[in-house]
Amino acid sequence: MSPRFLIPLIVGVVLSGPLQAEDGTPKGVVELFTAQGCSSCPPADAAFRKLVSQGDVIALAYHVDYWNYLGWADTLSSKENTERQYGYARTMGRSNVYTPQAIVNGRGHLAGADLNGINSKIDTYSGEGNGLTVPISAAMRGDELEIKIGAGQGKANVVMVYFDKEKTIEVEKGENSGKKLSYLHSVTNVETVGMWDGKATSLTLPASVLQRPQLEGCAILLQSANDNGDPAAILGATVVMAGKNI
Repeated sequence: MSPRFLIPLIVGVVLSGPLQAEDGTPKGVVELFTAQGCSSCPPADAAFRKLVSQGDVIALAYHVDYWNYLGWADTLSSKENTERQYGYARTMGRSNVYTPQAIVNGRGHLAGADLNGINSKIDTYSGEGNGLTVPISAAMRGDELEIKIGAGQGKANVVMVYFDKEKTIEVEKGENSGKKLSYLHSVTNVETVGMWDGKATSLTLPASVLQRPQLEGCAILLQSANDNGDPAAILGATVVMAGKNI
């Protein structure tokens, strides 16, 4: 899936709290594709929670909708999340998708419950020069959001990934019936707000891009795409979180 390009840029509503860029440069970006109706997903969701608590990666959970037929419609799922996963499959030359699946830096995949494997892949990519090699920072300047992107190779999109900090769901039907499950960093929307051509640049957006009901977090990804617009390698990333003073 190619995220939508915003023309004009978003105009919005009221922030649930101020947002501030997290300190430090992340080692990588991990995207978990999961589902409330998937019996093999809770172990991956638990591993994902540990990944979030590490604090050294940007971790995003995309709930897919293709298990909803099992009797429980995932309350956090969307067809857009499913399309993003299929987009990665096309980029990686795969004919199918699965849950729980972890995508690391937009470059490779492995089982979502394999925390050691995920961290090992992040380290391997970093050692190979396929980590987050392009620096990105974001800061609020009055009524504007300023995103600064360093120099690098190639072209990429500037992608905003909005997510909730935590949601607790009581699953009433399906394979996980009767379980009370807590989910971190579940993605609510993905939008493209700009482009990068390899040169150091600044992107100034209206603060309204972060003015959404109950907005709790937003990752900013510098992500390349294949010729068909499907998501590919992530070159840089940062995140802003709600509930902090700017």
